[in-house]
Formats: sequence, structure tokens, C-alpha cells
Amino acid sequence: MTRFPISFEFYPPKTDEQRAQLDKTAAKLKAQKPEYVSCTFGAGGSTLSYTPETVERLHHTHGLDAAPHISCVGGTRTELGELLERYKAMGCKRIVALRGDLPSGMGHTGDFRYASDLVEFIRKEHDGFFHIEVGCYPEMHPQADDALADLRHFKAKADAGADGAITQYFYNADAYFRFVDDARKLGVQIPIVPGIMPISNFTQLRRFSDACGAEIPRWIAKRMLAYGDDVESIRAFAADFVADLCRRLIDGGAPALHFYTLNLSKPTLNVLANLR
Repeated sequence: MTRFPISFEFYPPKTDEQRAQLDKTAAKLKAQKPEYVSCTFGAGGSTLSYTPETVERLHHTHGLDAAPHISCVGGTRTELGELLERYKAMGCKRIVALRGDLPSGMGHTGDFRYASDLVEFIRKEHDGFFHIEVGCYPEMHPQADDALADLRHFKAKADAGADGAITQYFYNADAYFRFVDDARKLGVQIPIVPGIMPISNFTQLRRFSDACGAEIPRWIAKRMLAYGDDVESIRAFAADFVADLCRRLIDGGAPALHFYTLNLSKPTLNVLANLR
């Protein structure tokens, strides 16, 4: 296949060992010429101090266009305004604006309740400077009342001024295509980029999926269990399956692919090798 727009997501490391791992991964994935990379934050801003440091490292050390995730959870208007100015001074042109999840026991949501409020604030304060990405859920946000309510929340973010959207990961291409069709019927016209989670640790993946509402098809779970301790067969099957998913998404009109790397290079590179 011809080269297709891709991007990668990293999380901010906290230890020297994790920083070395990120540097190693970033160096290997940079060769894939991503359109940009993004950097997450922890729940309630628990890694807030690490995110700007990581964004700066990705930008200056690795020469990558790095987009920080910004959450409105727990942050005041002033604090978020200062953070945006900091990213602006770093040369960041892209922001991923999310509501974020409240950590256990935290009652203060901050000055903004929804991601749409944060998008509106960024547009008002820095209109035209940042390209704003938002999140969406093809298989419905786990806290949404129903699928239609979830779609309306997504539309509110687009109406507030989002330039594009990245989905939560999924393994059912039909869920993505139906979500895009439903969003278009509501008048949402921004690009909706599928989020791709390469499979490396299946036990970890099941835990993530339970938390975020992503469905793992039963046959995949059964196949993984059938391989037992055969790590090489698991890796080969996982790369093959996710590459096939990517092909179907591209053939169906997806504008780009966004890979959740978990700061590992091999699972993503295996998928891209199969894909290209």
C-alpha cells in the first residue's frame, strides 16, 4: 500500500528507566514518519508535570510534532490558560482536548465540566493557533446514558470548534463505520480518525477494555487462550489481525490511523510491517 497518514500516542514516563524506554521507542517509530505524536496525562492531572516535559523532549530531542493531551478535570481557567501558553511557547500547534476521568475520591471537576467547554475556551483564547483534536467512542463511552446521548456529546465538541477526532480503540470495524455514518447524519463533518491498539499483552488489554468499554470479540479471546504460552504465535496472530482491521478501515475511507503504543515500538511496527 502507499504511505498513509499515521500518528502515535505515548504516555509520560516517570522514572529514568521509563524515559530510556520512551527514547528508544520514539527513535524507532520516528522512522515511520508520523504526521504527529500525542502525549497523555494521568487521571486528575496526576502526571501533569511530566506531560509538558515529555512533549518538550519529543519535540526537541526527537524532532517530532508533539501534541499534548489537556484535561479539564481539576484545572481552573487560569491554570489551563497558563498551560496553553506554555505549550504555545514550546511550538505546539496541536492539542488533544479531553474531559478526562476523575480519580477515585476526587470531587472537584475544575472550571470546565465537559470537553466541549474546554474546546470553546481554547478557541476563544487562541483561535486559529491550535489544531484541536477531541475523543469519541464508536462503541459508546462507558459513562454515557445511551448511544444517542453519546453522539450528541460528540457533536457538542465539534460544534464548539474541534478540528478533528480520535476514537477510542476498537476491534470491530463495523462499529467505526456505523459511528461515522451516525455522526455525519447529525451534521458532524470533522475527520474521525480510528484509534488502533496493537495487541501485546492480552491480560492487560482485557483489563483496559473492561475499563473503557472497548469490546474484544469472543473469537479473539478464544484464539489467544488456545495459543497458551506460545508467545511468537500470539504476536504473529495479533499483528495479522490488527493489520487486517487497519486495511478494512483504510479501504472504507478512514482519513488516518492513530496508534496507541503504550511506549512500545514492536507491536506497532509489526502491524505496520504487515500493513505495508
